Amino acid sequence: MTTQDRLRWDARYENQGAPPEAVALPEPFAAHEHEFPATGQALELACGAGVFSVWLARRGLHVWGVDVSPVAIAHARDLAARNGVGEICRFDVVDLDGGLPAGPPVDVFVCHRFRDPRLDRAIIERLAPGALLAVSALSEVGAQPGRFRAKPGELTAAFAQLETIASGEGDGEAWLLARK
Repeated sequence: MTTQDRLRWDARYENQGAPPEAVALPEPFAAHEHEFPATGQALELACGAGVFSVWLARRGLHVWGVDVSPVAIAHARDLAARNGVGEICRFDVVDLDGGLPAGPPVDVFVCHRFRDPRLDRAIIERLAPGALLAVSALSEVGAQPGRFRAKPGELTAAFAQLETIASGEGDGEAWLLARK
């Protein structure tokens, strides 16, 4: 990622300020809360201010969240501490243009409102047997085409070797919940 892109994300998180202390499972996954395990390891790409990661940690998972923005990572660490899960959350600045950070297989893999098709194969390989993938992205469905928007059916095609639990497309968002 370019320095200009990183600075743009930093500015966005600085303008938003720290997230509120209360966390909830983000839409569109809230209706499928029962699918998320209460133990194990989780990895969240482009975790932003850490809301999804902290929700997973409060559920009982050990979570590693990565994001390109140091400002977002600072917010995520603060949110985890304020929610009493700082000891089971790790947040690091990582530029995903270099690929996934090295690490063991995970039980939950999250990419919420982030999409980089170059990482699809590595994501699948990183899932432990029976692991859950929760991915959402901007979509062309119900919106204008764009450089960072998934094409219709892109997520289900990219992760076709996984067992789809639920998926949807519309109003400019595509999402998939699947199990390895």
